[in-house]
Formats: sequence, C-alpha cells, structure tokens
Amino acid sequence: MIHKWIRQKKLRSKTLPMAVVLTAVCLCVLGTAGCGGQAEELKQAAFGEETAAHQPDDKGTVDAVNFDRRLKNYQPLQEEYNFYFTYKTVHPWWDAVALGIEDAVRQYADIGVDICYEYLAPDGVSAQDQVQRLYEASKRGFDVIGVDVADVAVVTPVINELIEQGHKVMTFSSSDATKEDGCHRIAYVGNTHNYQDGADLTEALCKKLEYHGKVALLVGNPGVPCHEDRAQGAQDVIARYPDMEIVQIAYDEDSVDKAYAFTQEFLAQYKDLAGLICCNMSNPVGAARAVIEAGREDEVVIVGMDHDQEALGYLRDGQIYALGVQDCYSIGFDTVQVAVRIADGYLPGDAYPEKTEEKTTIIYQDGAAAMLRTLYGDME
Repeated sequence: MIHKWIRQKKLRSKTLPMAVVLTAVCLCVLGTAGCGGQAEELKQAAFGEETAAHQPDDKGTVDAVNFDRRLKNYQPLQEEYNFYFTYKTVHPWWDAVALGIEDAVRQYADIGVDICYEYLAPDGVSAQDQVQRLYEASKRGFDVIGVDVADVAVVTPVINELIEQGHKVMTFSSSDATKEDGCHRIAYVGNTHNYQDGADLTEALCKKLEYHGKVALLVGNPGVPCHEDRAQGAQDVIARYPDMEIVQIAYDEDSVDKAYAFTQEFLAQYKDLAGLICCNMSNPVGAARAVIEAGREDEVVIVGMDHDQEALGYLRDGQIYALGVQDCYSIGFDTVQVAVRIADGYLPGDAYPEKTEEKTTIIYQDGAAAMLRTLYGDME
C-alpha cells in the first residue's frame, strides 16, 4: 500500500524509507519523462490491481466513488503551486484520498499548471506530532497548508496562530475544526456529516434488530472529530429506543488488531450481544474476524465505515450488514481545487464554498459485489 508520498520539482524522483509493504512512492516531476499513468498506478495501490470500469447494472452503487471527475471552469492565476497536506495516520483510507489529489494535479498539468505537494502523516494518530508538522511546514513557504485535524482542542490554536502569521491554512479529509469550534481555518473539504453517518448506520442496525438488543461501540481514536461524531450519532440513536442498550464503548485507535481483541472481549462478556457499531475503516474488519471466529455471525449484526476490501467481502458474504462508503477520491480531488483558489487569494464565496461536502453512501449486501468491482476489480 502507498502511505506517504512527495511530489517535488527539480527532482526526477526521491526515494523515501520503506516500512511494512511500502510507505513511500517516488513521484516524478510534472512534464518530465515517466510521469504518464501516475493516477492509474495510485488507483492500483489504493484499490487493487484492476479497478474495474463502472458497470451499467450496478444500480447507483458505483456512484458512491466517482472516478470521473474533471476540473471546474477556473483559470489559475499562477503557473506553479506548492502545497503541504498532513493527515491523521498512515492508512489505506488516505491512499484513496491521495488518488484524487494526484489525478487533480495531473489534470492541472495538462493545462500547463505545475503543482508540487507533500502528503505525509505519522504511523499512529498523534495530535502533538501533527502540531509539530504544522509548525515545520509554516517555515518552508508553502502556498497552502492543509490538515486533517487529529484533535480539535489541540490543533485549533495552532491553526489560528498560523493564520494570524499570514499562512493560508485549510482543513480536509474526514475531520474539520469548524468556525463553531473557534477555528479560523479558511475552508474545509471532506465529510461534513460524520454525526449523520453514525446515526444512519445505527438506525439501520436498530431496524435489523427490530429495536431490541445489546450492542457495543468501537470508536477509533479519542478526540478525532470524525470518530467521535459518528460515535455520538450512534449513541443518540440508541438512546431513542428503550429496549436497546450500548453495553460497552472501546477506542481501538483505528487498529484492526485492537478492534479484533476488543470484540473478542465483548463476545466473551456478553453472550447475548446483538450488534456492533464500528466508527472507522479498520474496526469493521477486526470485529468481523472475531465474530466469525466465534461462530456468531448469525447472531451479531455489524455495521461500520468505508471501503476496505476485506470488509466489503464480509458485506457481500453477509457477515457485515452495512458499510458507509465515503467518496475519498473526490475528497482529494476537490482539496486540490480549493487549495489552488486559496493560494490565488480568494476567500470562500463565489469561487468555492467554505465547506465542500463529500458524500457517504450506505452499502448493503446486495450492493457489495458492485462496490468490489468498482474499487478492486473483484468479480467473485
């Protein structure tokens, strides 16, 4: 999997340290030999070797992720841009965002605009690490700094400080720090409805359980806005139904292994556990593994987030009931478009909105095969 990369000018390539499978990719300079097909390489890395063409009989499922984006009608004021994007943690979810970033960069290159960028994150979520990255980026003259906020309380003061110093800072991806939070960031591109995603998935689970039963909640990382918002949406829905109860809430730190271990504990402690609500891309995988291993896939209903191939396989086979799939590609694509306008000096308004909302589509078993075809070329 690709986890980090840098696009730099005046260098044909730059090799970054290897870790796990691959945590860096060398991206060549726009306009030089060897750059063709970069977007397709990233698509293979994020979604598998053969991302299939959209199928006409997929009944809208393929629209959950739109790979057919084109730049909006806007003429950039500069010929060159230099952006810095940092996100919460090395994870395949952000590889899919990077696919959209790279495709937008390629399309700008086609109209004679060179965009260099850095897209980096730590191996584990750390608000303090993110703060340090933001301070370091502020010393390097980037046109725009983008951040996927790891913790609103910790990161917001730093964003505000950089804004006061004259830096152009935006937020992107899945976690915003809003004006209501006291954040002065210029704009946000990404999921603006994480609370509703958590509520919608939980409502689907409740209906499946006929509004009766004990459930457990796997959240992710403490303080991460998207995880906490989904968890709050889930809790508020469960609170509506007197015969439903959340028996435990656990923070798995977006780790499949930790989600698996927590689920094992839930299953051992609650023999009548009826459901699991999963608030990030990793925990549906860990939860499903534990439930299947325990032989309780017919007893425990699992709902969760996103497009992990293993999770989609469990959805297709009936071990997961529903997944909320975010359009990560469009998040990355639109982040670049907004960053260009911010760099050109435009504030939110006619040129772009303060919040660019990207969609989430809830996929059930009957749509799982189509989603696997769309993202991974999986025809089984």
